[in-house]
Amino acid sequence: MADELDTGVSQDAPFISVAEIQKTFGGVQALKGVSLDLRAGEVHGLVGANGAGKSTMIRILAGLERPDGGRIELDGQPIVIDSPQTATKLGLSFIHQELALVPRMNALENIMLGAPKQTRLGMLSWSAVTETVKPIADRAGIAFPLDSPISKLSTAERWLVSICRALVRKSRLIVMDEPTASLSVHEVERLFAIVRELSKANVAVLYVSHRLDEIMDLCHRVTVFRDGRSVMQAMRKSLTRRDMVEAIVGGAMQATERGPAAKFDGANVLELRDLHRHPHVRGVSLDLCRGEVLGLGGLVGAGRSELVRILFGADRAEQGSITLEGRPFAPRSPAAAMKAGVAFIPEERRADGLILNKSIAFNFGLANLQRLRVAPSVPLIQMGRRAKLADEMMQQLRVRAPNVDTPVGRLSGGNQQKVLIGKWLSRRPRVLILDEPTRGVDIGARAEIHRLIRNLAAEGVAVIVISSEAEELPEVCDRVLVMAEGRVVKQLTGPEITRNNIVQASYAEHAAPNIAIHA
Repeated sequence: MADELDTGVSQDAPFISVAEIQKTFGGVQALKGVSLDLRAGEVHGLVGANGAGKSTMIRILAGLERPDGGRIELDGQPIVIDSPQTATKLGLSFIHQELALVPRMNALENIMLGAPKQTRLGMLSWSAVTETVKPIADRAGIAFPLDSPISKLSTAERWLVSICRALVRKSRLIVMDEPTASLSVHEVERLFAIVRELSKANVAVLYVSHRLDEIMDLCHRVTVFRDGRSVMQAMRKSLTRRDMVEAIVGGAMQATERGPAAKFDGANVLELRDLHRHPHVRGVSLDLCRGEVLGLGGLVGAGRSELVRILFGADRAEQGSITLEGRPFAPRSPAAAMKAGVAFIPEERRADGLILNKSIAFNFGLANLQRLRVAPSVPLIQMGRRAKLADEMMQQLRVRAPNVDTPVGRLSGGNQQKVLIGKWLSRRPRVLILDEPTRGVDIGARAEIHRLIRNLAAEGVAVIVISSEAEELPEVCDRVLVMAEGRVVKQLTGPEITRNNIVQASYAEHAAPNIAIHA
């Protein structure tokens, strides 16, 4: 992408200016005076650690929160964004990290939600709406039918629906919060093409991401938030990746250590043989040792999440067998899997793993209700014991929050992920499964989570890590199995575990058979 804007719009005339915005939640100052300006046709990168204030700033622009101080101007005139409807009327669209879609509606209905729709003879005409939306959906890379229920779509497909909705509204500004967290390499390339098309059409894009390589590739300018303040704004062409990292962390970035090496004892904790569940799991076999970190790589839709759902009892295998520590294992429910010592941290932490309006203590206690009872036969929770457990886990995992009574929904993404991990660690699992464990977290939180995974392996926990980031698996895994179209197509060990090898195997020939897998 060109370094300079090629839109014909003066780079000295921002159409949205945010100055010295302040915001306090529950006595904690989330924003201490951030400033940001956006120009027509530019792709503006917004980066910072979890808790730096990025999400709060976005919520203010979206009309979901009101600032305590500062000002916002549109085309040089002061404005008040008092509701999401006001933001929409001003030409602002938002694609949040946790997608705001209605599961019971189909893709077309979600795209057109709140937008004017065509009528014929005074009646709503969905056929006319479809004719209008279809070309835009094609631009967004939507290949599935527009009448597909949202509940049946993958996370990547839901992102495309949200992007299409913003395109339909012809917005002046589109804010994208971690848009590539669940997208495949091909889908990321398509998204970048869409962003560049928007820029050429004079639409501003505020691109929020922890993936600094994307920022370097895509953006014209970059703003860095740290601890509720804007600490840097510069043209991207004048920055290096190191410049951004040091601005994010507030100093030179220290090299991260891999953590303790795994010590395999040669015993298989888990054995899968010829596991099938149509259409996503097609004859998968694998072994997992005690103290090993096993990575599952591949593209979105390769069958990785569907495979581990079987292990956790959320789905049932149609064929094949599972052995856990030498005994047949066929959990009929997550409760049965938990009782056997299997823990699962899902990809969608806010939808599937946490209760956002409840406290940290409440969420830590969810996986430990039996041990927190006043007595085994009395279904009442001992609150003091629960608070002590939560406090211990907060300290162990370095969760940044005022206290254990803080609602989880008020935490940054990285701290939410730590709570979710800690909820299961307190059960001392035999097998820990993590699906996209560092999705949407900052550099520091990512390193902490990786160290935590290695420490658990050193203690003898068998760990399975699913990640769509090919760069992540080499950082943390002892062995990587790459899946494609429901099959295991490649095993990588030692120096073979590289980003290039994982990506290359992910695009394996569709007809490739499963390979024999042994630890």
